[in-house]
Amino acid sequence: MKSTAKNLRRISGKIAAFILIVIMTSVLYACDIRQGGQSGSGRRIVRIGHNQATDHPVNIGLAEFEKYVEERLGDRFDIEIFPNELLGAQTDMVQLTQTGAIDFCVASNSILETFSDQYTLFNLPYLFASTASYHAAMDDEDITSDIFASTKKAGFEAVTWIDAGTRNFYTVNKEINSPSDLKGLKIRVQQSPTNVEMMKLLGGSATPMGFGDVYTALQAHVIDGAENNELALTSNGHGDVCKYYSYDMHQMIPDILIGNCEFLESLTEEERTVFYEGFELFNRIEREEWDSAVQASRERAQKEQGVTFLYPDTEMFRQICLPMHENFLKEHEELRDIYNVIQVLNEEV
Repeated sequence: MKSTAKNLRRISGKIAAFILIVIMTSVLYACDIRQGGQSGSGRRIVRIGHNQATDHPVNIGLAEFEKYVEERLGDRFDIEIFPNELLGAQTDMVQLTQTGAIDFCVASNSILETFSDQYTLFNLPYLFASTASYHAAMDDEDITSDIFASTKKAGFEAVTWIDAGTRNFYTVNKEINSPSDLKGLKIRVQQSPTNVEMMKLLGGSATPMGFGDVYTALQAHVIDGAENNELALTSNGHGDVCKYYSYDMHQMIPDILIGNCEFLESLTEEERTVFYEGFELFNRIEREEWDSAVQASRERAQKEQGVTFLYPDTEMFRQICLPMHENFLKEHEELRDIYNVIQVLNEEV
């Protein structure tokens, strides 16, 4: 009976997601029909969705991308940015990008592992030893190119990555100083099998849900905490509810800008050059904004929200999670060379 109920919930979830995609596709398609598939000025509308606030480095970077492309191709393209999950949760936006209902979206690497298990590599806890080695690896096309292209058959591909900082645990009213402190706690994680397995090993109870639902779930005590970077405390208000932020530093997971393959392939050589220069600009601006945004978030969280920052021994957490590495490599021997290159970067950078 439990298995039947679980299957019914899974089917219901898929039906709900499908209905949302149909509705969003219909709405966006209707807008295009009214405008002849173009903006009022005759330009091709390019829609980009993400789940962050307008003052977040992601939105700041995308605004610069919009400016760059429209300055050079403004007679052909009208870039429209939709922040704050206006087009749905990340999983919904990825599926909308698949179908071409929208052209681009920013999605966490964790979400993308459900579309290509090669992305699981970057989700492994404690894969990177430092921010420097993390950035060096993600900037290396020999490491990322095949993984970024692995979803082409699904209808989309990655066009650039951006920094999403270090993911750490934060809780409503309990300090996390060791893995044992997670026991019995319901922790929101991204909708990723890797994150669910990580929480299982660390002793917590994984509660996957969309980012937009986290604040309400924390407030209602449906969950005891979550895991994310510092900006979630302030930009998304989680620090109003959660009073302990623990630097266990379990993951450095990039966010990925993905694009619909049909749209990308429709670009002329000139247009493609401009768009990809814009992607590089987005990457650079977002990363430049990131460090100052994190510092401002920490200060505000401490002074205005009363958040206490904790610094546990990360080695205790790392040792528990390390078996996930070898288990992953046993299933994905083709990625072992890339994994080994990352380990070299961990030593050298």
